[in-house]
Amino acid sequence: MNIFNKVTLQGMIKSRTRTIVTIIGVILSAAMITGVATFGVSLLNYMVNGATQKYGGWHVEFMDVDSSFVQERIQDDGIANTATFDNIGYATLKGGKNPNKPYLFVAGFSKEAFDSLPITLLSGRLPENSGEILVPAHVAANGGVKIAVGDTLSLAVGSRMNGNENLGQHDLYMPGGKPGKAKETLVPKAERTYSVVGIFQRPSFEETSAPGYTLITKADAGDKADSFSLFVTLKNPRGVDAYTSNTGGNQAYIYNDNVLRFMGVSSDALFKVLLYTVGGIVVAIIMIGSIFMIYNAFNISLNERTHQFGILSSVGATARQLRNSVLFEGLCIGAVGIPIGVIVGIGSIRLVISVVAGNFENVMYSNVPLTLTVSFPVIVVAAAVSMVTILISAYIPARKAASTPVMESIRQTNEVKVESKAVKTSKLAQRIYGLEGTLALKNFKRNKKRYRSIVLSLVLSVVLFISASAFVTDMKQASARAVAFTAYDIGLATQDMNDSEMLPLYDKLKTTGGVYESSYQALMKYSCAAEASDLSDDYWENAGSHSPDDTVHLPMDIQFLDDSAYLNIIQGLGLPAEDYTGPNAKMIAVAKMTNRMKANREEEVDNFINMFKSSSMNFTIAPETNGEPKMEQRQNVSITFVETVPPDTLPILGNSGPQHPFFFRVMVPYSLKEKFETPDTHVAIKGLTFRSKNPAQSVAEMETMIQVAGITAEYKLYNVYEMLDESHNMIFIANVFAYTFIIMISLIAIANVFNTISTNIKLRRRELAMLRSVGMSDRDFQKMMNFECAFYGMRALLFGLPIAVISSWLIYKGMFIGGADNIDFVFPWGSIGISVFSVLFIVFVTMLYAISKIKKENIIDALRDDMT
Repeated sequence: MNIFNKVTLQGMIKSRTRTIVTIIGVILSAAMITGVATFGVSLLNYMVNGATQKYGGWHVEFMDVDSSFVQERIQDDGIANTATFDNIGYATLKGGKNPNKPYLFVAGFSKEAFDSLPITLLSGRLPENSGEILVPAHVAANGGVKIAVGDTLSLAVGSRMNGNENLGQHDLYMPGGKPGKAKETLVPKAERTYSVVGIFQRPSFEETSAPGYTLITKADAGDKADSFSLFVTLKNPRGVDAYTSNTGGNQAYIYNDNVLRFMGVSSDALFKVLLYTVGGIVVAIIMIGSIFMIYNAFNISLNERTHQFGILSSVGATARQLRNSVLFEGLCIGAVGIPIGVIVGIGSIRLVISVVAGNFENVMYSNVPLTLTVSFPVIVVAAAVSMVTILISAYIPARKAASTPVMESIRQTNEVKVESKAVKTSKLAQRIYGLEGTLALKNFKRNKKRYRSIVLSLVLSVVLFISASAFVTDMKQASARAVAFTAYDIGLATQDMNDSEMLPLYDKLKTTGGVYESSYQALMKYSCAAEASDLSDDYWENAGSHSPDDTVHLPMDIQFLDDSAYLNIIQGLGLPAEDYTGPNAKMIAVAKMTNRMKANREEEVDNFINMFKSSSMNFTIAPETNGEPKMEQRQNVSITFVETVPPDTLPILGNSGPQHPFFFRVMVPYSLKEKFETPDTHVAIKGLTFRSKNPAQSVAEMETMIQVAGITAEYKLYNVYEMLDESHNMIFIANVFAYTFIIMISLIAIANVFNTISTNIKLRRRELAMLRSVGMSDRDFQKMMNFECAFYGMRALLFGLPIAVISSWLIYKGMFIGGADNIDFVFPWGSIGISVFSVLFIVFVTMLYAISKIKKENIIDALRDDMT
């Protein structure tokens, strides 16, 4: 070890407190980088395992290959596993409604295929022989053909041909043929009879563009298939592109992108950009905070050693030797701090994962646990990033030390260079602050460069804390709105299901276990012709100028409710049932002025402004088509406006239409729906709603009932309770990681502030000793230092709070553009209060610590010290 390194070690030992605090900062930095990287790897591994469970662990599928190709691939060294099924052939789907999917495709599964390719049964069981078959649910939902468990299928199975070309599942249906070639034809080869033993979800390996619905049977060992579908799992998934290009030849193949994207080898460029961008931003934030803290530590170290460097330079030390001396200090600190930081980071993220693992199961894959995954390459990269952070932090002040002239270093005249005007204070300030405050203010002004780092450290911690708190607040608000706004647990939404099919289905579904309340409804779009004079002044204040004789066509919704649910509303409002039931009954409506229908409890309705002047009026209404009323189909109705909250509607499939600055909904019993149905009526949505004690179990039973019923109309079954539960779990996960991030960044900032303030006080030990030597009492001395604390805190808050508020606003605008989702911007008063208290407390405590050290020193010894 050379003399410069020995001197460096002696200096580190002499300034033990500063060295320890710097090492703590490095530990925090390395822990955060390691924790973020380890969690990222653990999350991606979780996603890979979940996608493997759902879609299968294969990486590439080769379609329509012969047995020799299969045998060659099985012998490949880079193969971890293979699975195949027989391409038995195609049969025409009789009565199919999808013109692009006119076939049934029969696949013969081997035992390996059943084990490797996930099959999600909705009802029934797996086939046990080549005479039994599974039918996918989308044959009914997408193809419009009902096939139930127990049915017998007699199929003329054959091959799709286009001239001499044999077509497979990867080839689109071509009713017109390719240019210059004959039209596609189906050439039957054998008659096969199957017994349907189960209904299952569309398999993941079937492309949405495939021309045949995949039916699965058990492969017959006695049959020799002409072609196969081969599923390959590679030992090194990152080489999947090279593998397919080298071995695939002209064979058609598809990738399992659902699994590969989480391995970082998918063609999904958007996911890659999102993954690396988010990770890069988080690491960049950590590095900026860490570089800032560690840079300050080394800069302060150089201030302490400036005189020493001047002497070394005077006896022949080169700039390179001085620079290496500082970098050696960085390496020593890194050698101690980084290994500890890596261990702390892994341990911390293990604790965090144990807290949130259950919530991840509820959000994503229920049978896949989120576990800690420690990757050696990732740990090496995290350690390297931490070391680079330290070396960058040390190199900047090292260059400054090496370039400082010798005499300036010995005299130490380079740190504080100010003119008298720069530290001049006004007489008003002197009167307000007194002598002690004036001295503190002058010291603050003449050491701007040194104290700027303290202020910036505090500003960084304030901005990060308030911004992250605002993010969590917005997420909680979104979750609370979602919970309050939905009044049912399960919903089935459809547009084209006939009542003759929907109502019998409703009678079955409401008997599902756990269901204790149920209803059905429909929503139609209508237009209401209202006189301008009937509308309230508040309406016209929002809508603009008008003529009193104008007729305004207002879009409105007619909500047809289950008769019993409608009657309960009438009774709850205290209205006479005989006036609001029957063919010529009056209708009730809610018509309020608001930009967003925030009301979700009855007592909140009064907070909104009425659209109409009177509480009961007669109107002419007509069905609305493409935003235009069909007045030739108009009806005259009597509407009573009430103060209640209409039952929640089902989510509208597709585009819900334009938004209006008012809420106008009429409630009508379902038995009167036919009265309002016309050739131009558009049913926006209809369906069923349920409340259940166990929504998950009820939904599973309902899915089976729907499949057994053979429903062919398009529908969506919503487990709203599960969606809200997922929202809660995601909020919890976001909270855990947001607050963990806040705490660790704040700890780095605290270490930075502590290191900077305490060392700066030590550098002023001779100056402070001089003040005490000329008669400044301990009380006045403490008062002066208290003023310095206040100046630090006020300056940090002056810059930090406005930046933090702006950052919180930008986060709100980014998350909820235009105030969508009924989310209001919440001014972060609470986090601001915590920040103000924390900043002043941290500065005050740090100053007390440093001053206690100074007070213990002998004044004469401090005045003699020429190493400051």
